[in-house]
Amino acid sequence: MRRLPPLVSWAALLLAVISLGLMAGFFGTYSANVNLAMLSLDGPTYAQVQSAFNRNVRHALFFVCFFGPPLWCALALASAWQPRAGWWWLLAAVAVGYALGIVAFTRQVNLPLNHLTESWTPATLPADWAVTRDAWNRANLWRAGWSLALFVAGLLALLWRAAGGPRQSPHAP
Repeated sequence: MRRLPPLVSWAALLLAVISLGLMAGFFGTYSANVNLAMLSLDGPTYAQVQSAFNRNVRHALFFVCFFGPPLWCALALASAWQPRAGWWWLLAAVAVGYALGIVAFTRQVNLPLNHLTESWTPATLPADWAVTRDAWNRANLWRAGWSLALFVAGLLALLWRAAGGPRQSPHAP
């Protein structure tokens, strides 16, 4: 099997770190700004605004950014399979951490809460709507913190790889 050029692995690693940073920024901004602003809204207004956010985040650019990090990590790892230095293992942990801690967590926690808030109307707002809001805010704050940790780990993997030993010729076996 022919190995991919090292440039592919470098480019994928850089794209992984950039996309990890974008998602950390997205979740962090949402937690630090949007969620705090939404705390002051009454129930009917909160239901309308949160539902609008949930519907409008469903577009191609968001999906590329959201699902991109583990895919870019996988490409960086696969195209650098043979060396498997320390950075490789750190990036592998980042990919698994993102797939489980962001993608699976979102699927299991945030999306059910999104579906619940999207089912509300001002006339059908449950009395305990604030409990759902607070649960969603906690879940998003967790994603923000975890996403930031994964971004830092991905950046460390990039720096580790950049600092690691002599460069190998692209024609080396």
